Amino acid sequence: MTILTLAIAFFSLISLIIIHELGHFLLAKKFGVRVEEFGIGYPPRLIGKKIGETIYSLNLLPFGAFVRFPGEIKRKDDLGSFSQQPVEKRFLISLGGVLSFWIIAILLFGIVFSIGAPVMVEDEDVSGLTESEIRIAGIALNSPADRAGIKIGDTIKELLAGNDRLIPVKIKEVQDFTNSHLGQEIKLTIEREQDFFEISLIARSSPPAGEGSMGVMLVRTAIQKYPWYLSPWQGILATVRTTFLIIKGYMTAIGNIFQGSASGVQLAGPVGVFQMLIQSQQLGLAYFLNFLALISLHLAIFNLLPIPAVDGGKMLFLGIEAVRKKPVSENIEQNITAFSFIILLVLMVWVTINDITRLF
Repeated sequence: MTILTLAIAFFSLISLIIIHELGHFLLAKKFGVRVEEFGIGYPPRLIGKKIGETIYSLNLLPFGAFVRFPGEIKRKDDLGSFSQQPVEKRFLISLGGVLSFWIIAILLFGIVFSIGAPVMVEDEDVSGLTESEIRIAGIALNSPADRAGIKIGDTIKELLAGNDRLIPVKIKEVQDFTNSHLGQEIKLTIEREQDFFEISLIARSSPPAGEGSMGVMLVRTAIQKYPWYLSPWQGILATVRTTFLIIKGYMTAIGNIFQGSASGVQLAGPVGVFQMLIQSQQLGLAYFLNFLALISLHLAIFNLLPIPAVDGGKMLFLGIEAVRKKPVSENIEQNITAFSFIILLVLMVWVTINDITRLF
């Protein structure tokens, strides 16, 4: 791990937040709302320059960005204030930050598909594919692979049994090779996070049903590349498809909780996400950009939740105002938002402590 790797991961995450705030900023400007300040980082302010009616600032705490409108927190009668805009305009300004996350994901996925995206493919697939590899997708408990120390995500680069040698490009090749050497020692050359090493195991002759001689589930991956004019469309499709998969995952987790079982979801805070972003860099540019797009989509969905401390909460209050034809009491809205912010802060501290515990 180098300083450059850390810097790329850090500035990538901060850039997501800056672009998110830029979404609010651009729509506010479009609708005539006066923007008092657009800041990168959080105060105290280091430098600032006023251009027109807006101060553009660089601040000491480099953990995000912010946009400050008059009338956003405490309502004002000023014509250019946020609170004096029609409900639909305030709703769109609040939505602007969320939409920016989806736009980022589309762009990142589009770039990934233009340079070549890692995808799962069948043995029969041949067109438009490069760098075909066989990866470990699952390991049976107490199987030869499990006892040998093979891990999910490992790539099988070579198999050697006696004088027989195989460099696999298809799943069936691995299966045929192990089946022809049952009861024998097989040496596997494994790639794990750019490291190569050998692991030996005995291919069992009578494995449990559905486990196979090594006790692994294999997937074939390859790099799939699209022409530049098709990549943006593929980026849109990947964004839509991944968004629904994330939502489905959340719904499943919530359902599990109500049924009294484990959610199946492991929360990760800034430290955990940062660590995973660093690891994705080690797998290559396509993996790094793909993971950054996933983070952007998770942030988009989280910000849409009807929690008063995030954009979804603001949109919830605006929805109530549209139905009631009058805004929610300013004191009630501020108190609920402050309480929700404290709950989120406590949750963030707890998750961060867990992240650090897992690291050490």
